[in-house]
Amino acid sequence: MKVAVITGAASGIGAGLAKQAVARGMKVVLADRDQAGLEKVAAELGEQALAVVTDVTSQASLDALADKAYAAFGQVDLLFNNAGVLTTGNSWEISDAKWQQAWQVNVNGIVNGLRAFVPRLLKADRPARIINTASVGGFLPSPLMAPYSATKFAVVALTESLANELATLNPLIQVSLLAPGPVKTAIFREAPSEASAQFHGLMTHMLDENGLSSDQFAGLVFAAIDRGDYWIVPQPETLYPLLEARNKIIAEKGNPIFVWAPETVN
Repeated sequence: MKVAVITGAASGIGAGLAKQAVARGMKVVLADRDQAGLEKVAAELGEQALAVVTDVTSQASLDALADKAYAAFGQVDLLFNNAGVLTTGNSWEISDAKWQQAWQVNVNGIVNGLRAFVPRLLKADRPARIINTASVGGFLPSPLMAPYSATKFAVVALTESLANELATLNPLIQVSLLAPGPVKTAIFREAPSEASAQFHGLMTHMLDENGLSSDQFAGLVFAAIDRGDYWIVPQPETLYPLLEARNKIIAEKGNPIFVWAPETVN
């Protein structure tokens, strides 16, 4: 029986991934700092789930998560480094605390997870897969979301580096980059700043109108894992046309522009 470890599992994408994993007969280790949310998801999943309150910004907390996962199940087959936060506002007006939180959770949270689990995965010398959650925002920068865009760009680079490192050391340990588009989660639950109120409203409306449910999204993610995909982009229509347009602008040395949909790009 396979075992999946999932950070950010108390809600949203992480909870959806956990439910899909259990539906596929896996054991799951749920990690999040939201104890109440974590316990709720674990109760829904029953004895297949182990809930571990975890702060991904703490190396000691991730090490403890790995200890508990291996003590409970003896192996890890899938590691989802999924915890993430989002803040909106003008880049110079966002507080230092919010900037630091974005880097600590979105980037260092993954690094801490790798430090805790990769040595154990290498020692086990058996097939496993690490899935790091970036975003379409890791390819398409957005105004009023600078900490999120910057950290998700970093996750894209980090994950490609990791994939090449592990391919050299042990190709049994595979890596995937997960780039969600609109998914109906509570990531926009933080109250917007005055500068980003309209943008915040537009993004929330887009999620409500076009977003996948976390359960639908998780099904697409696991289908990609079954195929052995590195690039997991469950909603390619939200990325590829805009990425092509962005690359054209870069190649032609044009000024950066922000677009909402492919048809707005000439």
